[in-house]
Amino acid sequence: MNAASETPAAPGLSREGLARFCNYITGELGIKMSDAKLPLLQSRLQRRLRVLGLNSLEEYQKHLFDPAKGDDERVHFFNAITTNKTDFFREPKHFEYLVQTALKNLEPSQIPGAAPAPWHFRLWCAGCSSGEEPYTLTMVLSEFAGHRPGFDFWLLATDISTRVLEHAQGGIYEEERIGPVAPALRSKYLLRSKDRTRAQVRIIPELRRKIAFRRLNFMDAQYGVTEMFEVIFFRNVMIYFDKPTQEKVIHKLCRNLVPGGYLFVGHSESLAGLDLPVACLGQAIYRKPA
Repeated sequence: MNAASETPAAPGLSREGLARFCNYITGELGIKMSDAKLPLLQSRLQRRLRVLGLNSLEEYQKHLFDPAKGDDERVHFFNAITTNKTDFFREPKHFEYLVQTALKNLEPSQIPGAAPAPWHFRLWCAGCSSGEEPYTLTMVLSEFAGHRPGFDFWLLATDISTRVLEHAQGGIYEEERIGPVAPALRSKYLLRSKDRTRAQVRIIPELRRKIAFRRLNFMDAQYGVTEMFEVIFFRNVMIYFDKPTQEKVIHKLCRNLVPGGYLFVGHSESLAGLDLPVACLGQAIYRKPA
């Protein structure tokens, strides 16, 4: 969208102001903005107007881009406009593939007849939202560790929204959210609230300690991530990016993927036609050449 668009401006906001919002969101977050998303944008910013005591989006835009105020407000702005849809065991075939194929292929070299070598496995959940995906992965990896002596693991989970990261760090979820979690895993890894008037569960401390949550913007030139990972889950994030942005982000992520490591993307995300440092194995699974 640009200033010449024929789309009516939002109440209290000129077409130029509307275009500035859209261009800023695309430039800072890589999210493609279309006219159809504008009512959603307006709706999500209403709470910030109330908190700040502002009367219009035009006033809010001046506040957001005020150098003296904007740095703090940008965090709230990103929290308001980003979409965070996730579930436990979403797209379950990926978790099966991780255990049955990827981990077997990544197994450290063994000396015949010797005990299994220690294995310090690292996984990056990029775009972790409110935590359901990284906690699913900790359950899956904990189950794997029960059958593989010497296996230990650690997860990095990143998102741009401080709001969802705070939720994820707490590890507390409404019971209605845990439907996809098998009963055996619920009893092993979830704690029910002692207050039975609150239908909530919490991830056990042993799993919460396996994850480091950090804020990260995929549009940053450098991610500041120093660790190398054997697997990266980057699922259902790129649907908001255009093709050039997808390509750039994957290249940056793969800097931290070991040779032979795996990249998982969302089943609805097509990377066809992109120049990537990984090869497609099918089922939205990619592998970096060894």
